[in-house]
Amino acid sequence: MTEIDSYVDKAPKQLFIGGKWLDADSGEVDDVVNPATGKVITQVARGGAIDAEKAIDAAQAAYPVWASLPVDERAKILRKVADLITEKADELAAIMTIEQGKPLAQAKGEVLGGAESVRWHAEELRRVYGETIPGPNGHLFLVQKEPLGVVAAITPWNFPSSMITRKISPALAGGNAIVLKPSPETPLSATALMKIFQEAGIPDGTVNLVMGDAPAIGKVLTSSNLVRKITFTGSTAVGKMLFGQSAETLKKVSLELGGHAPFIVFDDAPIDKVVGDLVSSKFRNNGQVCTSPNRIFVQEAILAEFTEKLIAAVKKVKVGNGLEEGVDAGPLIREDAIGKIQRQINDAVEKGAVLETGGKRLTDGAYANGNFYAPTVLTGVTTKMDIFYQETFGPVLPVIVFKDTDEVIGMANDTNYGLASYFYTLDLKRIAKVSQGLQYGMVGVNSNTVAFTQTPFGGVKHSGFGRENGHQGIDDYVNVKFINLNYGI
Repeated sequence: MTEIDSYVDKAPKQLFIGGKWLDADSGEVDDVVNPATGKVITQVARGGAIDAEKAIDAAQAAYPVWASLPVDERAKILRKVADLITEKADELAAIMTIEQGKPLAQAKGEVLGGAESVRWHAEELRRVYGETIPGPNGHLFLVQKEPLGVVAAITPWNFPSSMITRKISPALAGGNAIVLKPSPETPLSATALMKIFQEAGIPDGTVNLVMGDAPAIGKVLTSSNLVRKITFTGSTAVGKMLFGQSAETLKKVSLELGGHAPFIVFDDAPIDKVVGDLVSSKFRNNGQVCTSPNRIFVQEAILAEFTEKLIAAVKKVKVGNGLEEGVDAGPLIREDAIGKIQRQINDAVEKGAVLETGGKRLTDGAYANGNFYAPTVLTGVTTKMDIFYQETFGPVLPVIVFKDTDEVIGMANDTNYGLASYFYTLDLKRIAKVSQGLQYGMVGVNSNTVAFTQTPFGGVKHSGFGRENGHQGIDDYVNVKFINLNYGI
């Protein structure tokens, strides 16, 4: 057994409820598949409705215990979690790469970023400030922030570690208890993190994990009156469904959904830097990122030079098993992802787009049994093509030409999504106009990065609502209570 195989072997395979590792009530299990090889690497418990109900009850019993702990004690436990994640970063990264596919260096970066999220919230929980408001004589008006109670977190496969820490950390900072439902594709990243929370000494039941039958578990979480908030990262379609299901119990909901990020290159931008930023950003996690550049708008004066350099850079992207050294892009998560990408490319080419490079599944040699797809550049893309409006979630760069600022703002906003956006220019007047004109929750100006622990992350329109990270993040996990204190009675 290799060291990496031992990491998978050591990762728990059961549900985590009330501080105990348990088999599913049904006794059923699910396969975990390595998308780079197509091989089943292990099996994990397949939980269902009964398990979800047990987890909710455990969290309901635990949250008053956690909320009543002194802030210094809660902060100490979260700092211990962060330290353990950092200490075990290589192990956690290897587990993620095996079950999810992303290159090992990217996986480790994600794990360490998650540790920083926990560490940030360990300190931010000391700053869940209230207010005093002037009142009539003899009255003191107080505004306090209190825990919601039980929070249900549903996380995706594309960032199976950091999406968990990003949701659990502010929820715990607000004094809540958690029921986590991770993606069925990447359960081991979740169980390995739960093991760390347990090792750090968090009170039993404060964090709980139920993986398995998504519709059954989700229905229990949304219909329970004990669950006071749902936080979900994933597809817009599923987010809408969870939002609708949560209406009956009037719980708080935070949704971080799909994106269709514009990446705008004006004619005064430094082309070499922009191409480098675009390629590194687009092929991070092989384009399976909700903030990934999806529509590349290039001003016509620099179109030829930019496209030539972009194609050359994309041809250098190394695709392979994420465990191999020097790999830039791993496999796609599932077979159906390849079908979606191919349909978009075929539609674009049929309607006049030019396939400059890529555009096919990789099947030779080491690629034979995995979900690999060639890095792709399309030029001549227009609004007549599906790829202009549909999120791709894969390694495809569609290039679209534009003439002026007003035109490109209109085209960039011509989407139901509104998560991340990017543009490059050295013109300060243009920077002000475009950053204000883009209808997105986040804007990168001369930068391909919009996610930081200390800044709010989230979108508008069909990309959802609510914010994670920053001091704004905890506000989504607390109730605001007004107290009229009459001391003059």
